[in-house]
Amino acid sequence: MKFNRRGIMLVIASPSGAGKSSITKNLLKAEDNLSLSVSLTTRKMRKGEIDGKDYHFCTIEHFEELRKKGQLLEWAKVHDNYYATPKAQIDELIEAGKDVIFDIDYQGTQQLYEKCRADMVTVFILPPSIKELHSRLKKRALDSDIVIERRLKNARIEIEHWAEYDFVLINEDLEKTTNDVKIILDGARLARIRQRGLADFIKELQSEIDEI
Repeated sequence: MKFNRRGIMLVIASPSGAGKSSITKNLLKAEDNLSLSVSLTTRKMRKGEIDGKDYHFCTIEHFEELRKKGQLLEWAKVHDNYYATPKAQIDELIEAGKDVIFDIDYQGTQQLYEKCRADMVTVFILPPSIKELHSRLKKRALDSDIVIERRLKNARIEIEHWAEYDFVLINEDLEKTTNDVKIILDGARLARIRQRGLADFIKELQSEIDEI
């Protein structure tokens, strides 16, 4: 028997440099039924970005209207700009049995817990050591030493929230860690609470027993 199921909200979080983005990209390439949650933002569109693909760009007025109406699953203010997850967009995907991956921090995860915990599976990615995390940040060559130092300080705050996640993985090997997250996702897809029609199928089995 195959049952239609509700989709899964897969949250992957980690300190900057621990591998969250790489794991997310690998999963999106490998999984046909998995899409990335596209955030809403009030910041200006940058060159090369596409509205609806990179972000849903909007005015502060529109953002405030959605927030007041309860149409945002989570939101945060970062560097004077607002970022959020639109509720209607996610509800539509989950109801259609589509899985959605979220690249958000612990604060966004906590907000999602309050509204849709039953649909969520959360994974926290740890580096094998802080020395290795520092090395990865340096190798990326994306940030100045000052920014790297700030990211390491933020890592302490992020890591303090490790116990709030369903699964915690140490990313020593990117391919293995990606595969471990894939296993977690596959298991979540089979969870009883996500199988529509299962209760009716059980009743049919019970009625067949009575007929024998």
